[in-house]
This record gives sequence, C-alpha cells and structure tokens, in this order.
Amino acid sequence: MCVLLCLIMGFGCGLADAHKPSDSYLTLNVAGSSVNGQWDIALRDLDFAIGLDADGDGEITWGELRARHKDIAAYALSRLAVVADGVPCALHPLRHLVDNHTDGAYEVLRFNADCATAPRVLRLNYRLFFDLDPQHKGLLKLSTTGLTRTAIFGWSSAEQQFDLARQSRLASFLQYGKEGVFHIWSGFDHILFLLSLLLPAVLARQGRNWQPVTGLRPAFIEVLKVVTAFTFAHSITLSLATLRVVTLPSRWVESAIAASVVIAALGNIFVFMEGRRWAIAFAFGLIHGFGFAAVLGDLHLPREALLLALVAFNLGIEAGQLVIVACFLPMAFLLRETWFYRRASLVGGSLVIALIAAVWLAERAFDFRL
Repeated sequence: MCVLLCLIMGFGCGLADAHKPSDSYLTLNVAGSSVNGQWDIALRDLDFAIGLDADGDGEITWGELRARHKDIAAYALSRLAVVADGVPCALHPLRHLVDNHTDGAYEVLRFNADCATAPRVLRLNYRLFFDLDPQHKGLLKLSTTGLTRTAIFGWSSAEQQFDLARQSRLASFLQYGKEGVFHIWSGFDHILFLLSLLLPAVLARQGRNWQPVTGLRPAFIEVLKVVTAFTFAHSITLSLATLRVVTLPSRWVESAIAASVVIAALGNIFVFMEGRRWAIAFAFGLIHGFGFAAVLGDLHLPREALLLALVAFNLGIEAGQLVIVACFLPMAFLLRETWFYRRASLVGGSLVIALIAAVWLAERAFDFRL
C-alpha cells in the first residue's frame, strides 16, 4: 500500500506545483547600533500577494514596479521584526532595485534598522508570505565583526535569536541538513523520478512479461545501484552549481527535470531501460543536482559558510532519500507477486506519473500554468 500512497501523493500534490519553491534572500550587516539590510523578494510572489501587473499583460515593467515601491516596502517590512537586546529596531526603506536570480526577477529592497544600542543578541521575526504559502522559506545571511552565519526561516521557525558574540556552526549545519530533508520530501518531481526508477526493482523481465524476483538480494542490489548513481550524480552538480563553477538557467533545468520524470516513467511501460536504470539515474541525476542547488546558490555566502551549508544540505537530501527507499523497498517486495503491483502500480502508476510530468514539462518549457 505504501507504493500506492506514494503515487496518490505525487498525483494530488504534484498537479498543484512543482516549480522552484518560494524563497526570499535576506542579508543583514550589523555595524554598531545600525543594521543594514537587503531583501531580495521574487516579483512573482509579490505580484501574487499585492498585485504588480497593473495592465494584466503578464509582464511587470519598471514603471509598474516603481509605482508600487511604497506598497512593497510597507508590505515586506511589516512582516519583519528586528529586536536588539529586547528593544525593537525601527525599519526604514532606503532604495529599490531589481536583480535576476536563477529563477527570475527579484525586487531588491534595501533598508536600515535603527537600534537603540549596538546589539549583543539579535532576535528576528520573519512572517513574509506565510499566510499565502506555508512552504515559503526566508534564507538569511547575517554578518557582524567579520563573522557570517546563516539561517532559514520557515512557517515553524519564524522567530530566531542570534548571539552576535558567538557563532554556532553546529546550529547552522543542523538547520541546513533539515532543509535538505525537507527539500527532497517536498520536491515531488525528484520523488517521482526516483520512484519511477525503483518500481521495477522487485521485478525481472522474462520475455514480454514482468515476473517477481525470487529473493530480496537482487532487488536490494538494483535499488542500491539506482540510488548510488543518483546520489553521486546530483552531488557533483549540486556542488558545482552551489560554488558557481557551472550555472544554468532555472527554466532549462526545471524543464529538463520534468522531462527526466516523463522518460523514467515511460521506460516502465515500453521497457527500454532494462538493465540500464542506474545509468539513467546517473545521467538525469546530474540535472536534478542543479535543481537542488537553487536553494543555496543565490545566497552568495562566503566560501567557509557555503561549504558548511553545502555539506549539510547534501547530507539532508541523502537522509531524505533513504527514508523514501526504506518505506518503498519492503512494501514493494511484499506486493511484488500481486496483480495490483505488476499492473496497477508499475504500469498504471507509471502512466499517471508520465502524465503529471508532461504537464510540468509543458508549463516549464512554455512558461504558463494550466
């Protein structure tokens, strides 16, 4: 039943959205009693929240954006609280710019927080878009006295406190590890790609028919080959993209990820991947790695902080994958001899996955929503 539940989850949730999750990038530099801030917020998210496209033509011009500068500042800064040693700091907008991130155009709001004294302990309360999208994340880069620390704000971690005299690398490591787990679990395209490759692992092709494997060992070896190849491949490109050695447009990457899900699912119906699923996992895993890197790449962290975040995030992804595999393999092995698994789950489930991914591919390649 676990296999069927995974398919239902992918079908129900996948149709809703499988694009890059909603993120914003908050940079704070503490200098004495002043906190200088820059907040990069996706124009598509602001348009959904307060409406920026005045003429409804699907394009946000600089004139339309400039006309709403005060509204943008009021909306964003009312959802951020900066508290220094228990005393709230007053937030003042300074300047509005536009910048391009890997997934599109962002409003760049520069602001200043005036605090009564130079803070020793800084408490931040982040509430941007949580009422509209509980999965939204705010990625923080906080710099003070030569030290840089990072944090991730989410619906369940909207308020966080930072002792500026000390830096907890362990806390940052654990937080990015948790974010890696969340990223793979909420990345329905990544899950469906992996699931498509794992579904035949407990079966063997004999002529034109699927037959159950005789023991757990061959199924385990097949799963191990697929997961290892996928892990090795996406770890390579995750590292290269995060360190900005190689960068690709987000639209190309997301379209290729959707295409990989279509191909992997159709391979179970037309059977053109038998014995080569590990190679498919490796080849397309390289593309999926660029998708994973979107969370970290736009932070522009200093190398020492970036390496810590990269290792933790990647380990979190692997831990999330292992949980999926640990759920899948025992149940698939127990159900492998049933008609339900060989026809409904493998063939029918793969067809559903291919249809969902085809919708994603059309949306991403041609930039529209059904």
